Amino acid sequence: MTYSGSPDGRINHEDLAAYLDAHLLGAKAGIRFFSSAVGSLSGTPQAERLAHVRDEVASARRELKVLFERFGYRRSTAKKVAGLGGAVAGKLNPLNPLRARGHAGSQLELETLQSMLRGQECLWRTLQLLAEHEPRLDRERLGQLEKQVQRQLATVAGIMDETAGSRFLQ
Repeated sequence: MTYSGSPDGRINHEDLAAYLDAHLLGAKAGIRFFSSAVGSLSGTPQAERLAHVRDEVASARRELKVLFERFGYRRSTAKKVAGLGGAVAGKLNPLNPLRARGHAGSQLELETLQSMLRGQECLWRTLQLLAEHEPRLDRERLGQLEKQVQRQLATVAGIMDETAGSRFLQ
């Protein structure tokens, strides 16, 4: 992969900091949504698989936070406040407020989780592209994280496929 940005190939740290900060916020919300979806699937074989994905997402977020700090970036106050709002939304779970597994809300939960994972996949891919211009970015590790997200996407899609009938068939 090659990056065709500015001719001198310097990283715009202001924009990169904002981008990584947004992903830290999104990942935090994603972990909450995963926990909610695990609760919706409680007692099913799929709950354990989804909990494993949630734990991997939490681990990847910790790696992203270490990277963010390695660059010397600081979290945006506005995004911290937004994160508090996200915490409330995650607890309320507007997609599936009753945590019911047999209706459209749990379908929407699984679709939302896949969208969140797609965002994370884009993050790791983008950072791989920037790695040729920034030695603090480990291209190999970023590639591993991208592949991990692809496996997670397959897991969540599989869970959605396995459980769709219980939601929509009578």
